[in-house]
Amino acid sequence: MKKIVVLGSLNIDMVLTTERLPLIGETIHGEHIHYMMGGKGANQAVAASRMGIQTSLVGCVGNDTFGEKILKHLSEENLDVSSVKREEGIFTGIATVFKVSQDNAIVVIPGANDCCDKRVVDEHIDIIKQADVLLTQLEIPMETVEYALQKAKEFGLQTILNPAPYKELAPELFEYVDYLTPNETEFESMVGKKFENSEDFEMEMLQWSNKNKVNLIVTRGSRGSSYIEAGEVHTVPCIKVDVVDTTGAGDTFNGILAYAIAEKMSLREAVTMAGTGASLSITALGAQTGMPSLEKLKQYL
Repeated sequence: MKKIVVLGSLNIDMVLTTERLPLIGETIHGEHIHYMMGGKGANQAVAASRMGIQTSLVGCVGNDTFGEKILKHLSEENLDVSSVKREEGIFTGIATVFKVSQDNAIVVIPGANDCCDKRVVDEHIDIIKQADVLLTQLEIPMETVEYALQKAKEFGLQTILNPAPYKELAPELFEYVDYLTPNETEFESMVGKKFENSEDFEMEMLQWSNKNKVNLIVTRGSRGSSYIEAGEVHTVPCIKVDVVDTTGAGDTFNGILAYAIAEKMSLREAVTMAGTGASLSITALGAQTGMPSLEKLKQYL
């Protein structure tokens, strides 16, 4: 049976709905507040597990009420959380999401996620060793990400790095990355350029991928998702949906992509499936709420 391991963050998301963001020094009235489960690691693990594939999550929460709520919630998914470590003397990670019409802004306080170090990887190395795909992101310490990617390649896993939230990446890291999945803004940060048109953007994608020998997949919002195959950039458009909350779209994309790669789908099939799932995920409030099941996703494919 195929298996995915997700290494990453677990948070409680406090989602504040407002008409607009406040200016510096300004106080405004909000409309609603919702407490939801989040963290890029947890989100991506849920998205993958809803595809029906065996999924394990490696990460850390605090020994507090929020940590208990997260573990209880995730255990109700088809998801192995036995490798989530509870850390004493520190709070569980918190993300404050300011949701405005059609978009959001997010402030993350890492908490226990900063305790997810090499020790945690070593404690659960057997779980990683037995997997087909390792998926990770950058809401945990960079040295942990690098160490886990190296170990995964030693064991022959396919590796996916979602460089979010963006941090500068050492070029030598790409030796251990099979698939890199930035969004448009993150890709511009990677190359240190802003692009005025799609042609220049895609040319830079080609040049970057050729130089670094990594399968580059860029999520581009309403434009869809672009990937490189046979020396060309291909773009898969997204389906049209009513947008409620974009918070978990990128995480949904990555979780489903990991499933598709584990199942050895073609790159176009994988990107199409992941992009469709990401579109469906934004039709409900909360990062995990709108993530589709495999059955629902198949209806749109």
